[in-house]
Amino acid sequence: MTVNSESLALSIASISPAMLAFAGGALIALVLVIVLLLRGARLRREQAEEASLRAGESEARMGELLKIQAEMQGRITAMAEVFGARQSELNQAINQRLDGMSQRVSSTITEQTKSTHENLQRLQERLAVIDAAQNNIQTLAKDVVGLQAILSNKQTRGAFGQSRMETIVADGLPMGAYAFQQTLSNGSRPDCTIRMPNGAPPLVIDAKFPLEAWNAIRDAGSPEAGKIAGQQFRRDMEIHIRDISEKYLIQGETQETAFLFVPSESIFAEIHENFEALVQKAHRARIVIVSPSLLMLSIQVIQAVLKDQRMRAQAHLIQGEVALLMDDLGRLDERVRKLQGHFAMAQKDIDMVVTSADKLTKRGAKIEALEFEAGGDAKPARDGETPAKSVESRTGLLKLRVVDEE
Repeated sequence: MTVNSESLALSIASISPAMLAFAGGALIALVLVIVLLLRGARLRREQAEEASLRAGESEARMGELLKIQAEMQGRITAMAEVFGARQSELNQAINQRLDGMSQRVSSTITEQTKSTHENLQRLQERLAVIDAAQNNIQTLAKDVVGLQAILSNKQTRGAFGQSRMETIVADGLPMGAYAFQQTLSNGSRPDCTIRMPNGAPPLVIDAKFPLEAWNAIRDAGSPEAGKIAGQQFRRDMEIHIRDISEKYLIQGETQETAFLFVPSESIFAEIHENFEALVQKAHRARIVIVSPSLLMLSIQVIQAVLKDQRMRAQAHLIQGEVALLMDDLGRLDERVRKLQGHFAMAQKDIDMVVTSADKLTKRGAKIEALEFEAGGDAKPARDGETPAKSVESRTGLLKLRVVDEE
């Protein structure tokens, strides 16, 4: 034993360290492999036991599941029968309700269609009215825009007032009774002069109006601004009235009174209501503020005066024509009397012709009576007797109609 141990020790000593390390590593590896194999076998054995346990549990659960499935199948079959019966009843009820709803919906749709058609027809009529109103509004808007463009410019605004005044004068008076922009002896040119009858001086009409100051009153946003604009309007009107009095009231050449034309009835009314002192001052200056209606009335009065003046101027001509008419009437009376004498003579001749015709009728009756006697158809007439049969002649009914021809 000792010898073997020594020999083993010698043999181990003779082995190199590298070989020893390799042998040790191989031994360790072998030991590890054996350990792993043992562990793997043990794990497989445990897994097989667990698998067998699981298989038994699975078979038990499968049996329970099959039993539960059979019960569920029976319940599902029963529920399917119940649901089938219920579904048929539900389908029948739904069909009945759908039929009723279909009828109601159909009648409702018919009524709605009729109502919609009527509403659309009324809407179309209203749209037609709205279209016509819109066209009128568009036309009015164009007119308003044009009027605004006119009134925005001082010259065109003055031309607008003058045009309205000229229209009123031209419609109310004959040609030659008025003149526009006629130059006076002092070089001024009033807007209109109206010739008065009987050689009286013409009447002057001025159509210029301080509309800017009046618009400033309208556009004033506060009482203070309105008061300032009213003072400015009063000053402008006083200056304008003074200019008319100085330029157009010429003694012996024009009337002692002139017209100041205001191209709006509302402005005229507000001037008389809010600016009474200004109106009185214009009256003292012999300036009359007139609106379109007052100017039209004045023109009608002047027209009546002119017509009366023309009639008086033509009175001698009328008298001459009346004298000639009376001469013609005298000659006509003389000729009618001569014609009446001719008619009397003709009537006398007609009476004589009627007398001759009566005699001829009587003689014809006698001759006819003699012819009847000769034929034996009548009894002989005695002296002083009227024949039995008398002949009626129309000669005695002769009438003459005298026609009075011109």
